[in-house]
Amino acid sequence: MACRISELVLDAHDPHRLATFWCGVLGFTVLTHEEDSVEIGPGEGFGGAQPTIVFNRTDNPKREKLRLHIDVSATDQDQAAELERLRELGARPVDVGQTGEETWHVLADPEGNEFCLLDGKVEPVTS
Repeated sequence: MACRISELVLDAHDPHRLATFWCGVLGFTVLTHEEDSVEIGPGEGFGGAQPTIVFNRTDNPKREKLRLHIDVSATDQDQAAELERLRELGARPVDVGQTGEETWHVLADPEGNEFCLLDGKVEPVTS
């Protein structure tokens, strides 16, 4: 027996804003929303091939680099074009100690949560 990741949960100052950003990044939709919580995911919803993401409101500030982060890969264009698209959505480059020799880009979402755009493309997940 084994487990699989079915849901990721992130604290957010503005769950709706982060949900909008990550829906744009991942091509997800809003599955549920409440005043202090928003869940996004693929069209088939919770329990499908990809995990959903829940953003829960918090007033606590982010103080340091995350110990766990999300890596994303483009599905339909090269890394440079995807980097530009992510920046247009609101991602910004951040320095977490890179050497400049990395094949990935370290970015932050609108609330400063780090994530990486990897080099290369992957096949999109289909239902």
